[in-house]
Amino acid sequence: MGTVSAEDNAIMMKVVDGTAGYVLEDVPHFVDYISDLPTYPNPLRSNPAYSVVKQYFVDMDDTVPQKVVVHKDSPRGVHFRRAGPRQKVYFKSDEVSACIVTCGGLCPGLNTVIREIVHSLDYMYGVNAVLGIDGGYRGFYAKNTISLTPKLTNDIHKRGGTILGTSRGGHDTSKIVDSIQDRGINQVYIIGGDGTQKGAAAIYKEIRRRGLKVAVAGIPKTIDNDIPVIDKSFGFDTAVEEAQRAINAAHVEAESAENGIGVVKLMGRYSGFIAMYATLASRDVDCCLIPESPFYLEGKGGLFEYIEKMLKVNGHMVIVIAEGAGQELLTESLRAKNEQDASGNKLLQDVGFWISERIKEHFAKLKMSITLKYIDPTYMIRAIPSNASDNVYCTLLAQSAVHGAMSGFTGFTVGLVNGRHTYIPFNRIIERQNKVVITDRMWARLLSSTNQPSFLGPKETTDLKKEESSLTGLLDEGATSEEGNSGNIDTSTSTRSFQQYCN
Repeated sequence: MGTVSAEDNAIMMKVVDGTAGYVLEDVPHFVDYISDLPTYPNPLRSNPAYSVVKQYFVDMDDTVPQKVVVHKDSPRGVHFRRAGPRQKVYFKSDEVSACIVTCGGLCPGLNTVIREIVHSLDYMYGVNAVLGIDGGYRGFYAKNTISLTPKLTNDIHKRGGTILGTSRGGHDTSKIVDSIQDRGINQVYIIGGDGTQKGAAAIYKEIRRRGLKVAVAGIPKTIDNDIPVIDKSFGFDTAVEEAQRAINAAHVEAESAENGIGVVKLMGRYSGFIAMYATLASRDVDCCLIPESPFYLEGKGGLFEYIEKMLKVNGHMVIVIAEGAGQELLTESLRAKNEQDASGNKLLQDVGFWISERIKEHFAKLKMSITLKYIDPTYMIRAIPSNASDNVYCTLLAQSAVHGAMSGFTGFTVGLVNGRHTYIPFNRIIERQNKVVITDRMWARLLSSTNQPSFLGPKETTDLKKEESSLTGLLDEGATSEEGNSGNIDTSTSTRSFQQYCN
């Protein structure tokens, strides 16, 4: 992940200091670079859905703390601006021309987000000019647009994928902003992962440099749940739920054969959240391997020894492995030579297939018969519609983005922080990746659930704890380490900050 310069920080984030250590990391607003802008009463005043709600406008001073678990003498810490509708808006309904673009890989919930942006603009604010950019960032200057209406998008949440199409790469900031300016677009909604949000930040900076009244709102998307600050990303719950189907199939296959072994590869290029949560949810997994936790195959305490033990005790075994786990163990003949996809992600070898073959070779040497089944449900999981939980989450993310853009905020992304919807500066989302902390309670809970070895020797464990302790001290967190933002269980900033800085 790239670093963000001090100049970029100043453009993308306003820092407001308060008493007792209060710090608001605020998002940009039109008034920061455009003077004498008129405002208008929010149309929600006369909207029947909102008129019955007590205090439905968010107070301008409402903020959400990043840190929840604190000590009595801890400073109040970092806050983010609370999302929601404001009393005044900076657009008339009939002057809004919005666009939506989806970029990167597929993820459950993309169509739900698209649908809810269109419906929110129409039903809440009376906006009926919404364009869909066809095929990712390239679509701004290389493809046609799609006119999005509530009627067209009404049922798309029932489908997987994205009706707008998607692609990786193809980002040319000047051309994209030229297209936005030429088409008269003044609200841009960008749905995508860390690479996409970096592109969104670049678009915002160029729009600001040109002095354009164009709101840029990001909706962070990653099935891996590796975006920092936010509690979780949309599509994650669906991915964990669907992954259990593959795990169940592997368990049935393994249990039905003599010395049966089921190997399931799940998503997780750099972060093992899906593998960890699917393992904890299924209760059928005997070993979970993730990128953050090194492991080794041979020798005392290695994976092969553990497999032998489990086959002797239970007669079968299920292994879950994240796609980014164990890449350092692959031989040079198998490893990709600095190859990257269009988004700049390193192309990974199929560690699931590789480890399956190594297991077969090991037991062949022992002259021990095994039956191994390898299941890779990656593309099946990515392509399904979102479940009920993610549908609700996508709806609220979309509504928060629309409220923010109409209220004149720009250069922001939306997300849950400690269960509250917030506006977060782009630089906080793109500066690093969220990862599983293997010295944390959540990973310990997994180890106790599967009863697998940690594959860490005493020295490695001590070194990791020292690293965590030193980083926590540098950050002056002063909070007890909890589960971090690895889902919807606990969200202590102490662990989250360690996750953010462990790159």
